[in-house]
Amino acid sequence: MANEKRLQILKLISERELGVGELASLVGLSQSALSQHLAKLRADQLVVTRRDAQSIYYSTSHSGVCSILKTLSAMSRTEDQRHAS
Repeated sequence: MANEKRLQILKLISERELGVGELASLVGLSQSALSQHLAKLRADQLVVTRRDAQSIYYSTSHSGVCSILKTLSAMSRTEDQRHAS
């Protein structure tokens, strides 16, 4: 989760299940680069997949991921406010 793109991916799929093509477009990565990030997230058991014919859809693996993302977002806002002061 130390990578900004992986955090962005997790945030998006915590909101709703997304297919690879749509996810690549939303995060601004090629499908090849996105696949590498998704492989890392799968290895860390942070995402799950669902296959529908030729398409693969991603979602977060459990509610703990959403809690972590909310905490990180709150910490980031606090840090941004400190720098703005």
